[in-house]
Amino acid sequence: MSIGRMPEPAAAPARWPRRGLYAITDGPRADLCDAARAALEGGAALLQYRDKTRARDRRLREARALAELCRQYGVPLIVNDDVEMTLGAGAAGLHLGEDDPDINEARSMLGAAAIIGVSCYDSLERAHGAAAAGADYLAFGAFFPTTSKTVTRRATPELLRESGQFGLPRVAIGGITPDNGGSLIAAGADFLAAISGVFGTSDIRAAARRYVRLFGTDRS
Repeated sequence: MSIGRMPEPAAAPARWPRRGLYAITDGPRADLCDAARAALEGGAALLQYRDKTRARDRRLREARALAELCRQYGVPLIVNDDVEMTLGAGAAGLHLGEDDPDINEARSMLGAAAIIGVSCYDSLERAHGAAAAGADYLAFGAFFPTTSKTVTRRATPELLRESGQFGLPRVAIGGITPDNGGSLIAAGADFLAAISGVFGTSDIRAAARRYVRLFGTDRS
């Protein structure tokens, strides 16, 4: 389904972060914007809108609302998987998995200012290809057991160290908590991504702060 001509994507904020908490939303929820605001107040450096349902009209409305909210906090909104929705929402960027459009296609639609990240799973070879194609960050995982998605591949801290050769921000994802995340930062992770570790808690703001403190900062 095409959503037609939509607003141009917002340029990445001048304060495009180089490290911190990458909070990823957890699908349909009635309090999505309130939950996202709590994560931003807790210091999230990046926010990703992730919703795998097919309710496209609702998802587009939510993505637009989150893009506006993120602009208020000077934090980039990244949309999971969907180039057209990234455009339609005026989001700062897009996250691509292995079954999504390639980077060149996405870049041609989104423009040079868009942030495009790529899931590299446990593959240094995939990271090499993504870096060569112009990715803005590389995501690796899962590092630990997780209930947020089905995990078939496991990444290691050594992979984070080796991927430093590409000179791009590295995102660690998969079962990461404030208790185990420090070891991944030490191995080279610039961002710790969390879904249920933030949005599955009773106090989202406090949960975000616990991740942020691992980086030695507290933006709240």
